[in-house]
Amino acid sequence: MEHVLITHGTDVRQLKGRAVIRVLLVHDECLVRSVLAEWLGREPDLGVFDAPWHSAASRLGTVRPDVCAADLECSDTYGIPPLGELRAYSPDLAPPRLLVLASANRPGLLKRAVEAGALGYVDKEGTPESLVRGIRCVAEGKRFVDDSLGFGFLKAAEMPLTRRELSVLTLAAEGASVAEIAGSLHLSHGTVRNYMAAITRKTGARNRIDAIRISQGEGWL
Repeated sequence: MEHVLITHGTDVRQLKGRAVIRVLLVHDECLVRSVLAEWLGREPDLGVFDAPWHSAASRLGTVRPDVCAADLECSDTYGIPPLGELRAYSPDLAPPRLLVLASANRPGLLKRAVEAGALGYVDKEGTPESLVRGIRCVAEGKRFVDDSLGFGFLKAAEMPLTRRELSVLTLAAEGASVAEIAGSLHLSHGTVRNYMAAITRKTGARNRIDAIRISQGEGWL
């Protein structure tokens, strides 16, 4: 008879005779995270742990997940998810495979996930079953992409801004001054101004405010 101990938080689940996929679910909305973790934990081959973005990196060493399933919306770091932290937590261990919960109307975040080496892309408007399939595929080293995200990937490919330019513009959209942007990103004031000039040129905007409007309309921010 199989012995199953459901995993949630710091418990450990073992399933006799079958490998368990260790999953770290990263989501900043507590209610959504808890419900998803509870739902995923019913799957006999998944061992599920969960954390908000601000503590996700610190959980990696103890959880040692096979897969990180991370929501691309992040309430900290000015809404920019630190995806790289989920991929490089220990030089002695293989990094977990990354699956993201994404939306087609946020191509800027999709592009960040691609740059971070995400292997799976699940539409947040899709079904929970799609998330389970994605986790299992990614755990096997296979790519998983919801068809409904195709338009978002197309828009992401068209986005002219670099990652650093997008970071600068994201802070500007939050109302940060040049000095505040420079302090947050550890740049000089002149470098921030150069980035803003490049952003304005690449987006075809008239000024900083217009660049923010255009980028928000395209879903880059």
